[in-house]
Amino acid sequence: MRLSSLIVAAALALSPVAATAAPYVLDKSHAHVKFSVGHLGFSTTHGQFRSFDAEIDFDPGNVEATSVSFTIDAASVDTFWEARDKHIRGKDFFDVENHPQITFVSTSVVPTGTDSADVTGDLTLRGVTKPVTFQAKLNKLGPSPFNPNQTIAGFTVTGEIDRTEFGVSYAAPAVSAIVPIQLDMEMSPAQ
Repeated sequence: MRLSSLIVAAALALSPVAATAAPYVLDKSHAHVKFSVGHLGFSTTHGQFRSFDAEIDFDPGNVEATSVSFTIDAASVDTFWEARDKHIRGKDFFDVENHPQITFVSTSVVPTGTDSADVTGDLTLRGVTKPVTFQAKLNKLGPSPFNPNQTIAGFTVTGEIDRTEFGVSYAAPAVSAIVPIQLDMEMSPAQ
């Protein structure tokens, strides 16, 4: 039985019946944070973050009561080219020495359909905090085929940020200022 919406992250959830928001646990083995950036109009560079975590409280009976906070280790950026990753970790981009984390803390979750919601919150990148909205889509909700006592909620969360609004303006717009982001994830009620 699907309810109307979910929460992010990015993150996010939906489920059949509950009275109050309850903790859910991110399954990091089935979660991926990725982004892409246009390079000089010639190509698109793809990247990911290898280290992240989330705290999620979800109320499937009242999706609007859902909350999420997401933390990314900025130094875990991986664009599949070590020299570029070193540059991204430096002062021109993330400045991880002074700003080791990227965080998102939700401020509202608004259902937009039977399996979708807008998740708005405060994104902090390089010490600058701005409101952003991500779109969360429920892929599937139900018992695990390996453990019928475990409920799994799977989501795809998408959105984009303008990196220049966070003080990351190096080489913009030749290197895209607008950065699409996607979070694929699974989560389950905390035991």
